[in-house]
Amino acid sequence: MSTPTNTDRPRAAALYESAKKIYPREIKGRFDTLSKLATNALLGLYYVLPWLMWDDRQAILFDLPARKFYVLGLTLWPQDFIYLALLLMIAALSLFFFTALAGRLWCGFACPQTVWTEAFIWMEQLTEGTRSQRIKLDKAPWSWNKLRRKISKQLLWIAFSMWTGFTFVGYFLPIRQLALDIAALNVGGWTLFWGLFYGFATYGNAGYMREQVCKYMCPYARFQSAMFDKDTLIISYDEKRGEPRGGRKRSIDRNNEGLGDCIDCTLCVQVCPTGIDIRDGLQYDCIACAACIDACDSIMDKMDYPRGLVRYTTEHALTGKTTRVLRPRMFVYAAVLLILGTALITSMVTRTPVILDVIRDRNALFRELSGDMIENSYTLKLINQSNHARNFRLAIDGVPGLTLDGVANEITVAGGDVLSLPVRARTRRSNAYGIMNITFSATAADDESVFVIEDSRFLGPTP
Repeated sequence: MSTPTNTDRPRAAALYESAKKIYPREIKGRFDTLSKLATNALLGLYYVLPWLMWDDRQAILFDLPARKFYVLGLTLWPQDFIYLALLLMIAALSLFFFTALAGRLWCGFACPQTVWTEAFIWMEQLTEGTRSQRIKLDKAPWSWNKLRRKISKQLLWIAFSMWTGFTFVGYFLPIRQLALDIAALNVGGWTLFWGLFYGFATYGNAGYMREQVCKYMCPYARFQSAMFDKDTLIISYDEKRGEPRGGRKRSIDRNNEGLGDCIDCTLCVQVCPTGIDIRDGLQYDCIACAACIDACDSIMDKMDYPRGLVRYTTEHALTGKTTRVLRPRMFVYAAVLLILGTALITSMVTRTPVILDVIRDRNALFRELSGDMIENSYTLKLINQSNHARNFRLAIDGVPGLTLDGVANEITVAGGDVLSLPVRARTRRSNAYGIMNITFSATAADDESVFVIEDSRFLGPTP
């Protein structure tokens, strides 16, 4: 009996297989035009916004050391966290609303991963050529032509990534000063770290990982199905119309040959940035970029067939049932969004640009002064949230005869500044007994509609 050789033994199944590189094919069409417009608009906003000025300061600046966020004419403080909470709630509900309405519109046209990947693919096409040329170049042995094309692509990718990282840091530090510091090689350690980190993340995610981020790292791909129903607009292949698929000449009558409209050209697969076949049905890998719709429509035009073999439609429409785009969940999402949006806008419009914090001196309950007077000490923190200096008048109320000592008639607080002011409140002993509720108020001298009232306590002897 012969001993089995290595060639006789079955090969073990591979536990891990590296992802094959996807080469998306270029396609023209209405959705491609829309995608390019969205990419240019979003990238333009990202790179231009930090350079815009507003009242001699950066229009968009998240100044973490100073704990101030500048958004156009607004100056937001940590006390304004409620606005961020409302904004995040609106963003989440908007995602639910548009997903229930038309699937992964966010992923296909507005997600940063999609937008930056489009930019990196464009640079790849610029240096390495079309899809077929890129495939041929990668398979070819190393040569001067291959080397210069690869190096050119890497130089563009690295430069674009570093500019992206620089712009990201420019949202948190004044970008003009940051540019001067970089030119003078005078950049702090954390500034350098975050610029390089964000640049490297852009380079890796958009240059190499691409669809792997959407497939394996993005949680949205996993729970999106929970927001879909049979009336959600999704990109679908019309199987009844397309099958049986098969190649044919344009002159052939498909009905006589028993063929559907799909000529099995696989162009819809070649243009897909995640490499799926839309004819296999809805898949979590689909990012709804609609490139397959443009590809299929172009083939339908060449074959003189009606467009829409691959199209935005609903599961109900594909099965011949009535589609209800405006359904109860859409009205619920819209109503909640309207309420939250109205609350956010109203609160920001009616926002008082002054904050008053009262900190009572806890080291002494009260002090007895000559003249039968009782005194309590406080520290007032007056925050002027407007962008210009303002004069304020302070007042105290709640106890008969209560007055403030050591405070001028008007105090000036610079724009966007915090004034810490120690004050003493006094009243006659006959008016002070136990724990009494009092109020401090600050009113703008130039506009009495700008005021704030803060509650506190005044302590006196036990009666």
